[in-house]
Amino acid sequence: MSDLRRILVVEDERAIAEAVAARLRAEGFAVELAADGPGAVAAARRIRPDLVVLDIMLPGFDGLEVCRRIQAERPVPVIMLTARDEETDLLVGLAVGADDYLTKPFSVRELAARVHALLRRMERALVVSRTEPAPPIIVGDLEINPAERRVRLAGTEIHLTPTEFDLLAHLAGRPRTVLPRERLLAEVWGWADASGTRTVDSHIKALRRKLGADVIRTVHGVGYSLEVSR
Repeated sequence: MSDLRRILVVEDERAIAEAVAARLRAEGFAVELAADGPGAVAAARRIRPDLVVLDIMLPGFDGLEVCRRIQAERPVPVIMLTARDEETDLLVGLAVGADDYLTKPFSVRELAARVHALLRRMERALVVSRTEPAPPIIVGDLEINPAERRVRLAGTEIHLTPTEFDLLAHLAGRPRTVLPRERLLAEVWGWADASGTRTVDSHIKALRRKLGADVIRTVHGVGYSLEVSR
């Protein structure tokens, strides 16, 4: 494929796949399509995409299993597509390595905006880690190493997705300070509007499943703060 950033679109509904591919190609990406679970894993291994747009419901095996397999081989940003707006599905998707999600029906314009925002964030984090290595952040039993993008809790390494890491590091940089959802969307996700506050909530729940329920405090109607007691 060309030197353009590579997007793998995994979607078994042909009309949706072609609409997404057309929009992303118009935005300057090289796009490859896959229509089932095995084909998606094989394509990810072959083209090493910069980002994957991944439907949950697929023939062969589902998008959750695709995400598990490709993340086990190589970390890559993933935006999941789901026809079901159920919290369990979204949390499982985030738990297996997705960074963001959209519920069908969605606009291809919104998807393209999410792709750009996620790639910008990944690139910015990479540049900062190489040029401005920050010292580890230690809050109680939690150690966050921005240079290595690693997290340890009481000495045990915890695997986080790129988005989970960025969100946690942002909260840890201001421990016990309540950060509104809208601010987190702007500063972590790079979104200019507040239409994705549920995205913040879902990622917070995914972090709590990995770090413990008491690490992040909810201030209802406002936002979240990192609250490590020790």
